[in-house]
Amino acid sequence: MSEDPDIRNSAKAAPDVLGQPEVPSSRLIATLGMAGALAGLLLVFVFQWAQPRILAYQAEVLRQAIQEVLAGPARYETLFLVNGSLTNQLPPGVDSLDLERVYLGYDDSGEPVGFAIAGAEPGFQDIIRLLFGYDPDTGRILGMKVLENKETPGLGDKIEKDSVFVGRFEGVLVPLLGVKSGRVTGNEHEVVMITGATISSRTVIEIINNQIEHWGSLLNGFAGEPAQ
Repeated sequence: MSEDPDIRNSAKAAPDVLGQPEVPSSRLIATLGMAGALAGLLLVFVFQWAQPRILAYQAEVLRQAIQEVLAGPARYETLFLVNGSLTNQLPPGVDSLDLERVYLGYDDSGEPVGFAIAGAEPGFQDIIRLLFGYDPDTGRILGMKVLENKETPGLGDKIEKDSVFVGRFEGVLVPLLGVKSGRVTGNEHEVVMITGATISSRTVIEIINNQIEHWGSLLNGFAGEPAQ
């Protein structure tokens, strides 16, 4: 039987797979290494481009929050906790990122108006971060602002979006006492919690109380640094 010419032509046209030269593993490794290096350089470039902008944005958010919780001080300064006391002077070789801090606001005459203090604790969904103003001379909260939360939309996130709830912190005496709506007695320590979001509301109150307890004696004994 003679060979089918179509089969013979197809066989001639088909590539000889077994005859293809094998790619050396070293070339594959080199190619992967080069791709990884380029990807790494790209990540470094993006980080170097974005990091200053991110830090600048965070600094501006913090500045605005300090202004808000201290009711617009003329100026403020950062005070670091060093060796058990507050100071605006960092010791040589100490990284400020490793230190706890508060912010002290001053009025136009240079008199202290209160401290802005940051705090964070777990809420109903995730960590709640906030900043609040505190006057140690009167023992009263000056204001409160939630900086970050992932609480339930429409309920827990009212700790940030509900201006009535946020405004309830102004002028309240510490330690704060969370109460449900309808159970207000007129006590100056009371803060009415949000109906349906008592866990989130209570977390805000606990953050403030815990930070006051943590900083209390230091703030009460600090008269302010002279203007530089």
